[in-house]
Amino acid sequence: MSQSPMHHDRPDADALNAAIRELWARSGGTLSADGQRIYQALIKAWAATQQGDIAPAA
Repeated sequence: MSQSPMHHDRPDADALNAAIRELWARSGGTLSADGQRIYQALIKAWAATQQGDIAPAA
């Protein structure tokens, strides 16, 4: 059973990263138009998980 990229209604960065890598591996390095849409959605979701990782400056 594969790990879901969602955890407690929040995306899990590691699972999203794995999904991005799997998408590229399956595509052979060339994404179709559909693959590009999926890639963009995964990247946006991954980036959203990264926003909370940096503490604001004092």
